[in-house]
Amino acid sequence: MSTIHDVAKLAKVSVATVSRVLNNHPSVSKKTRLSVQNAISQLSYQPNANAQALAVQNTDTIGVVVTDVTDSFFAILVKAVDKVAESHNKTILIGIGYHHAEKEREAINTLLRKRCTCLVVHSKALSDEELKDYLNKVKGMVVINRVIKGYENRCVSLDNQKGTYIATEMLIQCGHKNIAYIGSNHAIFDEVERQTGYLEALKTHNYPIVKHAIVHNSPDFEGGEQAMIDLLSYNKDLTAVVAYNDSMAAGAISVLNENNINVPSQFSIIGFDDMPIARYLIPKLTTIRYPIDLMATYAANLALSLVDESIATPSAIQFNPTLVRRFSVEAAN
Repeated sequence: MSTIHDVAKLAKVSVATVSRVLNNHPSVSKKTRLSVQNAISQLSYQPNANAQALAVQNTDTIGVVVTDVTDSFFAILVKAVDKVAESHNKTILIGIGYHHAEKEREAINTLLRKRCTCLVVHSKALSDEELKDYLNKVKGMVVINRVIKGYENRCVSLDNQKGTYIATEMLIQCGHKNIAYIGSNHAIFDEVERQTGYLEALKTHNYPIVKHAIVHNSPDFEGGEQAMIDLLSYNKDLTAVVAYNDSMAAGAISVLNENNINVPSQFSIIGFDDMPIARYLIPKLTTIRYPIDLMATYAANLALSLVDESIATPSAIQFNPTLVRRFSVEAAN
């Protein structure tokens, strides 16, 4: 296994310079940084971030890894963790994964190098095995929005499948016969679970799966717009849609309005997450509540309790999705 000394030797720099590159220090020139990065790549060097963090116990900071802070879902998550940190006179450091394994790994390792012994990690791209390795080495790490087998007591999650099942069943009970699903094109567990819930509800109520009634796109407003355009192009009899999240639902409503299809009198739609945007759309969006604020608060308290005996371990909680009824759903004509 390569060491930092091997990297320094190959790059023809000092160990201190390699360390500065690893910590993204601004004093390193572009040429030197590139030389060190090439050496790291050639040697497949992996900094022992866990050992660095654990060598000096420091619980003054809580590290948070999220997918994208521009998404309101993750902004709420970070804010909830920050409130917990503040209540214990601690601060937070944030890493961003952008749905890429390499970025998630880099974010976790950077936080560990900065001596964060408490971590709240939202990871969708890293494998279970790699997350298990981190959980084994980092006592104060908690995974949110995902369950790692064998580490359930350090995972905080929601039943996504149940959420879309509830949403689809509501539309069925309102008399809708042709119900579509707009999903995320990211290869993540949430998408699989949410689509499964939709399909399970159709199966339970003996509804056929309509050809071309399931489309995928980016999980944002623009993705929802394109997905709705595709659905309207493929189908003429659809009267309802279950969306992967509220942003996609908002994009879909925009396209329906542009095509003079009234929501909800002609077309019903249900979102997922219950983000702030859901309350300000026209019409206000019926959606599935994802209590990410409560889940993040619990996760932060749990992470702190794992490394600080003076902080009580919170009681185990089962978080469940709930239907939030607003005005984007009506009975089918």
